[in-house]
Amino acid sequence: MTPTDAGSEESGLRASAAPPVRPGNGKFLTGSLMRHVAVMTLTSSVGLLALFIVDFVDLFFISQLGDPALTAGIGFASTLLFLNSSLNIGLMITISALAARRIGMGRSESTRALLGEVLLIGIALSSVIALIFWVFAPQWVELMGGSGTARDAAVSYIRIVAPFGPVTVTGMVCSGFLRAYGDARRAMNTTLAMAIGNAVFDPILMFGLGWGFVGAAWATVIAIIMMAASGIIPILQHYGGFAMPSRQSFAANLVDIRKIMVPAVLTNLATPVGGIIAFRLIAVYGEAAVASYAVIGRIVPLAFCLLFSLSGSIGPIIGQNYGAGQLERVRGTIDRAVLFAAGFTLLIWPALILGVDTIGWIFDLPQAGMDLIHAFAWIVVPLFFFNGLLFIANASFNNLDRASWSSWTNWGRNTLGVLPLAMIGSSMAGAPGVLVGQAVGGVLFGIGAYWLTRYRVNQLRKI
Repeated sequence: MTPTDAGSEESGLRASAAPPVRPGNGKFLTGSLMRHVAVMTLTSSVGLLALFIVDFVDLFFISQLGDPALTAGIGFASTLLFLNSSLNIGLMITISALAARRIGMGRSESTRALLGEVLLIGIALSSVIALIFWVFAPQWVELMGGSGTARDAAVSYIRIVAPFGPVTVTGMVCSGFLRAYGDARRAMNTTLAMAIGNAVFDPILMFGLGWGFVGAAWATVIAIIMMAASGIIPILQHYGGFAMPSRQSFAANLVDIRKIMVPAVLTNLATPVGGIIAFRLIAVYGEAAVASYAVIGRIVPLAFCLLFSLSGSIGPIIGQNYGAGQLERVRGTIDRAVLFAAGFTLLIWPALILGVDTIGWIFDLPQAGMDLIHAFAWIVVPLFFFNGLLFIANASFNNLDRASWSSWTNWGRNTLGVLPLAMIGSSMAGAPGVLVGQAVGGVLFGIGAYWLTRYRVNQLRKI
């Protein structure tokens, strides 16, 4: 199905497309929209920023082991493990969107059963995925272009971390549930807990106990457990705990869960697929290029954590107001999120230009890979705003009964927006051209996704 075909969903979803106006007591139904966007995004980004900083430091520690192949190895492993994260993020989006809508409609009492159902689905699916990762990790790393020490390091990391997928999905779903209620602080604490766990145990295991690269993987496992605990405890203490779903409840909610979960998972699955395509194109330029690309992969979420936070933070605001039938506030939320993304991009661009050589020095990058870092700072960074438009559009689609549009725009961005343009860039400018080609794809699909968002809101206003 394409976005055009998705219009055929109209008859099946028309009843849900304009929910009856039965306003609940959601905190986003009144007050300044810009304040809600800013508070939710900033609190969400604090946890993400802490997590990305630790990820950044983690890569720094690995780079201090003195082998660029290990730096490349963590790049391969992280890209593949993000395939598993696609399920976690998709389920977090699912519980956040459905619970927020029910809160806006005054049906918050039904969210506990919904939480239990989403968790059961997530744990079952992530267990199967963990097994597949453990068995086929060597073949997948080789498919990405990994070999030698880089391949072995990536496989060992994946085989340690992947089995804890069910624990990860539990923490992510709990975080999404807290966000649906507007409990930004406790949702933030889940990612803060993971960040603190990594920050504390990385140096202890890697250098204190001398475990080296393997220590980084086990530090991640400990951090995952801490994240899950920090999500479970506040739900038990403040939201009535978890309700074991009945067969009738599960059957009634499964259609709603599927409508958001399947497209949301597919949407997020597109990102690592695009990353794998780019990694494969970069790998032909040697380990220096791969190591630099791995560093860029850590800089992007660190530098743009606020933009990444937008997709998760504005979803509950849109969902609650949509559930209450307040479409003007839905449109206002989207507009303010766009302004927020533009302002932040203009602030971060000069900072990265000034720090580009320092990044190369910190990670002891070979000179052969520095051209990627310079292309990233000067050309790719300002164009990342259009990725921000895509994040905003995805949040809007997931909360406005068009989750399938997220899938199509994201897959388009990470296939048609990566492979042909990155190949053209590679032929014209080598490894830096791959980066620029990816960025141009983001511009095209970001603009297209934002146009679809405006179209969907206008469509709802006419119903």
